[in-house]
Amino acid sequence: MPADGFLKTPFGTIRGILFDIDDTLVDLEYAMTTALREVSEHLLPGLDQTGWERFGRIFTHETTHYYDRYLAGELTFNDQRLLRGRAALGHFGVDLADGEEAHQWLSNYGRIQPGYVKAFEDVAPLLDALDAAGVPYGAVSNNVHDYQRAKLDGAGLDRIKRLVGTDTVGVAKPEPAIYLEGVRLLGTRPADTLYVGDNRMLDAEGSTAAGLLGVWLNRVGEPREGFAGYEISSLAAILA
Repeated sequence: MPADGFLKTPFGTIRGILFDIDDTLVDLEYAMTTALREVSEHLLPGLDQTGWERFGRIFTHETTHYYDRYLAGELTFNDQRLLRGRAALGHFGVDLADGEEAHQWLSNYGRIQPGYVKAFEDVAPLLDALDAAGVPYGAVSNNVHDYQRAKLDGAGLDRIKRLVGTDTVGVAKPEPAIYLEGVRLLGTRPADTLYVGDNRMLDAEGSTAAGLLGVWLNRVGEPREGFAGYEISSLAAILA
């Protein structure tokens, strides 16, 4: 059924909006780095704040090639998580070898991390405005549906009912089919649908190539050199 509502935005009038999830709707980086420190402090006693920031950055930003291998089907989700942990710990001279210690580290991280996942403060006001305008919304993520469903629900975002994961259509961003499945669920047209995410290539450029209105949510002020598309620093800008 076609969407009936619309919203005027700085990027044009839209009839639907799709979001990335991690570090767009929820502050996953905070959840990851906080949980990492909690489960690793006994392995790195005395590490100062600068060291923990370095530790977190290795895990969240410098080891994403392992996540890419997970998306390609070369690693399991837990495999990529453990390899990233080993890389971060190894930088500080700690060898997290196979065995009980590695299993316990992985188990503890998986148990603790979801409790730190929270929605950004600019999410609820935007969803309220979309609800008031009758504009449908959903999420398209480069992780599997059920894992991301639990993440949204745990972060208090259970009203986001439409969700596309990598297992929904068997491809990941930036393949056009994954964005277009989100559009289909909204009942909109690609050209009338905004897609917002924190990754300029996978979210803004990928969705634009699929025919949507791609917007890069650049919360941390990354350099925009070479980027010619739409950019915002907060979801509040969509309502400006």
